[in-house]
Amino acid sequence: MVKIRLRRMGQKKAPFYRIVVSDERSPRDGKFIAEIGTYDPNTDPSTFNIDEEAAKKWLANGAQPTEVVGKLLKVAGISK
Repeated sequence: MVKIRLRRMGQKKAPFYRIVVSDERSPRDGKFIAEIGTYDPNTDPSTFNIDEEAAKKWLANGAQPTEVVGKLLKVAGISK
C-alpha cells in the first residue's frame, strides 16, 4: 500500500519534514516514490507547502495519508 507521510530531516532537536509518497514497508527516512511538499514545525506558526496537483493525483490513485499529513492536507484544503 502507498502512504503519504513525513520524512524527518534536519539536525538534532530541530526537525524539518518532507512530505513524501512511499511504500508503507519502507523505513521512515528510507526510499520514497515522490516528494510532494515540506513541513516546518519550528516556526511560529508552523509552516508547510504542498504541491496541490501532485497530492490530488496520489490521493486519486489510492495513496493513504498518515494522521498528521491528513491534518495538513485538510488545512491546505486538499483532502478528499
